[in-house]
Amino acid sequence: MIGGDRMRFDTVRLATGPRLHWAEQGDPDGEAVLFLHGWPDSWFSFSRVLSLLPAHLRALAVDQRGFGDSDRPASGYGIPDLAADAVAFLDALAVGRATLVGHSFGSFVARHVAIEWPERVARVVLVGTGFSGTNPVVRDLQASLRDLPDPVPVEFAREFQASTAYCPLPPEFFERIVTESLKLPPRLWGEMIDRLREYDDTDRLSTIAAPTLLLWGDKDALFSRAEQDRFLAALPSASIKVYEETGHCPNWERPELVASDIVAFVRGA
Repeated sequence: MIGGDRMRFDTVRLATGPRLHWAEQGDPDGEAVLFLHGWPDSWFSFSRVLSLLPAHLRALAVDQRGFGDSDRPASGYGIPDLAADAVAFLDALAVGRATLVGHSFGSFVARHVAIEWPERVARVVLVGTGFSGTNPVVRDLQASLRDLPDPVPVEFAREFQASTAYCPLPPEFFERIVTESLKLPPRLWGEMIDRLREYDDTDRLSTIAAPTLLLWGDKDALFSRAEQDRFLAALPSASIKVYEETGHCPNWERPELVASDIVAFVRGA
């Protein structure tokens, strides 16, 4: 691995095919927490949270296939494919069980892992999730991607990413977010959202056995409070933490609170 004392970076070839780039922080023998980023992001989406986690946790943040510095195969971009990658990643690192933290698009991946591989999931934290990926906002986003130029215009990426946050962000952090999003090939911007809209786990949410926590900003422009309530109705054992004056990306906007809530949840507090 390469990197500094706290953050280490590596790549690994998965049994499912692609080579994934990933970041690791903390005790290699500590309790594992796997972070699954949103669209069109990378591991860096969780960087502000990772820097605040205690050293005794083993924090693992991947670039999912197609994103960041991971491989971009010709196919395999459905939510079930990405969930299989997540399990294969745990296999490759010999991690038996992990807490899964998924943001937005990545929250649907985390949900699928929890549904299909419950024995691999200790807990689930869903940041900015929705009841489903088929709401009007996602539908409008899908339509806006139909004629997306190649290369993707920097201003398009910047405007989209800015629209997802409500709190002001550090300029250097935000510009890195934009840079990371532009690593996603133009052909995959629309395909990923197509695959999200095809995915429907709403009739299986009640089968999630792992303790589940929703982290949601009350200014989220993508997924409403009504969607959080529908999720909670489907899985009554889940709980929710609401961040006031916060948009769709609490992991960007309120990293101190997100890190604290993840740590408390892992501890069972």
